[in-house]
Amino acid sequence: MRFASLGSGSSGNALLVQAGRTRILVDCGFSIQQTTLRLARLGVTPADLDAVLITHEHADHIGSSAALCRRHRLPAYLTPGTYLAARDSGYPRVQEFHAGDRFAIKDLEIQSFTVPHDAREPCQFVFTDGASRLALLTDLGHVSPHVRHQIDRVDGLLIECNHDPALLAAGPYPPALKRRVGGPYGHLANDAAEDLLQAMDRQRLQHVIGMHLSETNNRPEFARRALAAGLGCAIDDTELATQAHGIDWRELR
Repeated sequence: MRFASLGSGSSGNALLVQAGRTRILVDCGFSIQQTTLRLARLGVTPADLDAVLITHEHADHIGSSAALCRRHRLPAYLTPGTYLAARDSGYPRVQEFHAGDRFAIKDLEIQSFTVPHDAREPCQFVFTDGASRLALLTDLGHVSPHVRHQIDRVDGLLIECNHDPALLAAGPYPPALKRRVGGPYGHLANDAAEDLLQAMDRQRLQHVIGMHLSETNNRPEFARRALAAGLGCAIDDTELATQAHGIDWRELR
């Protein structure tokens, strides 16, 4: 199994996961033009995709997903809550699942799980091809015991490092937005990501990627420092997915 990020941050998110000949796009927060260009950088076209999987209905994740599905006749996988929030988007083929369901899309088995985020029915995923496990964990305000259990013993982890609490507090956001971002149903702070990494079983981890960094309320060096502390490694050994370029292919063995 391998994975790549088309870009990650407040302006758009999309993740590509491949196992064998199966390719799934997780979220599509960019325009169709940008999505096509970013896929091309990874050697993939929209016609190569088997499905689009949506985590929740916020614009930086759902973006042009319905239009992409219509243009290329792709099925969209969403929770009922996400579909209700996006019902007017015009998905041509919808496969609903509930957060907590396990299902398969060709060569990929997917375990969904609920996360504490201020959306209708948000979820994140653990992907497996039978040999390795990859967890996507972004857009959550805190790490619940349920979340911690779901991502135990994974081989790859894409973990949110959204903000530095001090930068958020001193930044330009209005008070209500600061409370939302930093609250229990907002986004994961650097120190929360560090705490999770320190507490989890890391024996199988091959890749850990910092995701969804705020360009306003975070700094790459702050996120890298948190990842290094959580993993017990050098700062230079940490990886971040950027808004502009995401990350290139990483493989799990």
